[in-house]
Amino acid sequence: MLFSRRQFLGAASSALLPPPAARPNVVLVMTDDQGYGDLACHGNPVLKTPHLDALHAQSVRLTNYHVSPTCAPTRSALLTGRYSNLVGPWHTIQGRSILHHNERTVAEALRAAGYRTGIFGKWHLGDNYPSRPQDKGFDEVLIHGGGGIWQTPDHFGNDYFDDTYRHNGKLEKFSGFCTDVFFAQAQRFIETSVRARRPFFCYLPTNAPHGPMWAPAANEAHYQNVKGLKEPGFYGMIENIDENIGRLRRYLDTAGLAANTIFVFTTDNGTASGAQVFNAGMRGAKGSAYEGGHRVPFFVHWPAGGLARGRDVPQLTAHIDVLPTLLEWTGAAREPGALPLHGRSLTPLLRGEAWPERSVVVDSQREEELLPWRQAAVMTERWRLVSPGPGGAGEPRKLELYDIQADPGQRSDVAAQEPAVVARLRADYEGWWQMVSARAGEYARILIGDARENPVRLTAHDWHGAGALAVWNQRSILAGPAANGFWALEARAGRYRFALRRWPAEVNLPLGAAYTPEKGNRDQTPGKAIAGLRRARIRLGSLEREMPVDPGQAAVVFELQLPAGPVELQTWLEAADGSSRGAYYVDVTRVGGGAILAK
Repeated sequence: MLFSRRQFLGAASSALLPPPAARPNVVLVMTDDQGYGDLACHGNPVLKTPHLDALHAQSVRLTNYHVSPTCAPTRSALLTGRYSNLVGPWHTIQGRSILHHNERTVAEALRAAGYRTGIFGKWHLGDNYPSRPQDKGFDEVLIHGGGGIWQTPDHFGNDYFDDTYRHNGKLEKFSGFCTDVFFAQAQRFIETSVRARRPFFCYLPTNAPHGPMWAPAANEAHYQNVKGLKEPGFYGMIENIDENIGRLRRYLDTAGLAANTIFVFTTDNGTASGAQVFNAGMRGAKGSAYEGGHRVPFFVHWPAGGLARGRDVPQLTAHIDVLPTLLEWTGAAREPGALPLHGRSLTPLLRGEAWPERSVVVDSQREEELLPWRQAAVMTERWRLVSPGPGGAGEPRKLELYDIQADPGQRSDVAAQEPAVVARLRADYEGWWQMVSARAGEYARILIGDARENPVRLTAHDWHGAGALAVWNQRSILAGPAANGFWALEARAGRYRFALRRWPAEVNLPLGAAYTPEKGNRDQTPGKAIAGLRRARIRLGSLEREMPVDPGQAAVVFELQLPAGPVELQTWLEAADGSSRGAYYVDVTRVGGGAILAK
């Protein structure tokens, strides 16, 4: 079958659900690494989730809802209504988890329509201007750095308890377990919105139950010695999320907000740690092209919109459908000239109207450069064409076909028996690939020198190049690996100060020093001293400078004059033993004009 643009670009229906008396509020909870089987209401025999079970009983459930197999791609597709490979975040590190500057989010559309917008938890679509949540439509922002608490961009030493987060662009310390903090601050945001007589969009993307598997002791204790569960904290974090959802829903009910609040619960990919306990009969887990990697829960409860009774909807749906659905239900509109949507509104489906056949594609890249056929699934109502391998140029290494209705566990590959179906779905993939790879050669650049973020902190999390694989979390920083990469930047013209660091500024340690964790921190891994640091180098495009290093310095500082435009930045910290590594952290400050200096 020839590729049809309509298969992938779904137009929103003009039919609305029964209109409420006022614009509905929206609460969207999305947990991290919790799979379809990580819920008691889906049959998990161990996990206790009574509040999510109650929500399930009162919600329309999309039982064939799919996301990307990893987290940042799912977030970008859900918030933009467009496939992640085109909007920028197809990976979780290596500078490929950053949203392209011209992409527009559901928060921007809702804010333009008069909504107060807030995010509480995990953003993971760029830590720097212009891809931060406050740059993409959110009024109230409380987030950790990077893809999780304890990752390289996060405040150093955070361990889920009594941590320091980014609150409206400034660092602020909070007391309590991370999920409790995010839900409590979300409730405060809702209360403020009500006092201001404004509808609200409250986006609650928790970092839990992503690793490290650190949960409150009381929750974790319930899952000690569960067969197949390597980390009891994984289920402990889910139990804690369930408790917080119960408290938030009770508040909405008591405040008289529940009836006209669209309450959505979903997750960002398949299970990370629960598949060996219970995986709802699916094959695969997080990162996989099989169902267990990308089929996840989606519950929606909205009494004023007629969505208050338990009902399963088995048709194929996806993350790209969330934005067009929410815009239709709230009456918000995208700005003129906005890029075309790939999803379609769920309204006709939920009303029992026609739901035209389409192909939906998800893949798991986890590479710096996009690769065709890498861990990809082409999905229709009946079929799954799966490329389970690494992908690359030319032909896929292997294509498998599953009749998902007859074989939901994907045990019997019928590709040899159904060559016409393989050919049709393969053509659908090729058309999809042509569309989503159009910007594969572009960087989503970090802007330096803009008043909206000056100084800018760069971290090795966003290095391009294989070196980023070695330094994506704080434990890897502690190990001090000899790794390197470069940042893709866009500069305003001016004079800049570049402070090269091994340790982030909040640690305030010399470049060569060891690190001792604070007493009581969950991670007591010591930080390695790097002996004999002697020279630092910096390169920005064709401009290169070097200077000697005093290991007692906390940073090596260069001042350079840059013209406006794109530029790649790379740094080196060289030791007497011949080892070399990039500066894991670089603070960039635009300080005005002047000549090129090195000091």
